[in-house]
Amino acid sequence: MAHSTIPETSFDPTDTSNRPKILIPEKVSPDGLALLSPYFEIHQPKNLSAEDLLTQIPTYQALIIRSETKVTASVLAAASKLKVVARAGVGVDNVDVDAATKNGIIVVNSPSGNIVAAAEHTIALLMAVARNVPAGDRSLRNGGWERSKLVGTEVGGKTLGIIGLGKVGLKVARMGVGLGMKVVALDPYASPDIAAAANVTLVGNLEDLLPRADFLTIHTPLIASTLDLISTKELATMKTTAKVLNVARGGVYNEQALLDALEAGTIAGAGLDVFTSEPPAPGSAAEALCRHPKVVATPHLGASTVEAQENVSLDVCAQVLSILNGGLPSSAVNAPLILPEEYRKLQPFVRLIEKMGSLYTQHYSSKPSSTIGKGVGGKKFELIYEGELASISNTRPLFAALVKGLTSAISDSGGRDVNIVNASLIAKEKGLIINETHTRESANLVYASLVTLRATARPGQPGQVISGYVSGRGIYISRLDRFNTSFVPEGTLLVLHNYDEPGKIGGVGGILGRHGINIKFMSVAALDRGGRGASIGWPGEAENEALMILGVNGAVGKEVEVELREEKGILDVSVVRL
Repeated sequence: MAHSTIPETSFDPTDTSNRPKILIPEKVSPDGLALLSPYFEIHQPKNLSAEDLLTQIPTYQALIIRSETKVTASVLAAASKLKVVARAGVGVDNVDVDAATKNGIIVVNSPSGNIVAAAEHTIALLMAVARNVPAGDRSLRNGGWERSKLVGTEVGGKTLGIIGLGKVGLKVARMGVGLGMKVVALDPYASPDIAAAANVTLVGNLEDLLPRADFLTIHTPLIASTLDLISTKELATMKTTAKVLNVARGGVYNEQALLDALEAGTIAGAGLDVFTSEPPAPGSAAEALCRHPKVVATPHLGASTVEAQENVSLDVCAQVLSILNGGLPSSAVNAPLILPEEYRKLQPFVRLIEKMGSLYTQHYSSKPSSTIGKGVGGKKFELIYEGELASISNTRPLFAALVKGLTSAISDSGGRDVNIVNASLIAKEKGLIINETHTRESANLVYASLVTLRATARPGQPGQVISGYVSGRGIYISRLDRFNTSFVPEGTLLVLHNYDEPGKIGGVGGILGRHGINIKFMSVAALDRGGRGASIGWPGEAENEALMILGVNGAVGKEVEVELREEKGILDVSVVRL
């Protein structure tokens, strides 16, 4: 992995007076430190407690961490001089990103640092499962010589199925081709040109992929639409000789369904590096899978290589050097980076547009008529600014926010690699065509500024529409296709398309109550019968249609979705996590 370009610096290494200070309580590679030590005062305390961190942080301009240090809201509030928190790795679960954003502190990570490591581990598991390597090792260590019991499978000429052709998925695809495999992939945002150049055949849905795959690997984030993506129904469509792999996220395979399929001989084997709980809970399906004779299991080693750890250290140290020198980072986690004066004005719209993009991807890609391979790919998007917002000349942060939102639900990095510098390039790589329209004078505009996202797949088809506005510090969605609404795009949302008839709310509430799911808020969206979107003209429109948007607490699994879909008068259901 090529780490961040080392930026030019205005710091004078000979001037040791009043140097900015960097706190590094966890291990960072010597090469990474070498980028910073000529210009900054670096402190590397060992075993820094939470109390000590809170006491010491006010004097530092930068904090570099791995996974152990917890950067809480209290720490960030006390960090009066802090400009950047750098996570040497991918996940930022140990950083309160929202608090950092409120305090004007940039959070950066290294989402590309482990691409090669994760891809290589996928291939390692593929080969281990194909050739029974762990079983052979165990047998020989125990004094056995069981060649006839451990006959394997050649991978050359076999079909490798990949769900998610992002950076890791594409690297796995190229390695698979190098092994002589036929590679078939499913990804709504994959560029056909890039796929073709890598000798990858793209398909449109799971039904076209699963029956063909001799080996299946998934490289997607874990969101509502990918939770239990492969379960009993999907496994039943695969070859009995097929083997599945997971070096992405625990939960994309339903672990109980996978265990049952292995026991029943529905599929032949699995190579697993990630689980729904880590380490697997005693008595769980994950624990049973780890012990299963047809499974090769490793303890989340996908990013555990010397080179990956070195890469992320170099990457984040280069970003810290750039930020403290007044430059841009390559991987800002908390919103696209813009100048402070622009940020104050645009920040709520950046949040709104990112949420609109994520809502679009999750809502439309979750429809039964729009499988994971359809619904969001190959479309043209128009981002329309109306009212006061239309007078803003620098909309690069808003463009970047849309790209981040559209791709966060389906990318390896969760959109964390998108910023104003690379947003156009990422949009091109994902096959997104985005046009921006400024409309300063709009009829019937009831908000000071309104943002509308319109998407079309082919000429002549009705577009999919999401509109939103900002009020005070709050962001709101005001329109979903034909329906007028008003709700805050946060948390777990259930979006139900239904006939507006008595009893619908009670029926839905009853189903959720039986599954222990609490309703935080509800918004009923009525058809727009004469307003701004009435002339769009969706086919098959009924007079008594409505949308029910529910904010919920609790896990909304596939079972709940199925039960809601079977409720009389419910036309469609989607689960969105924002």
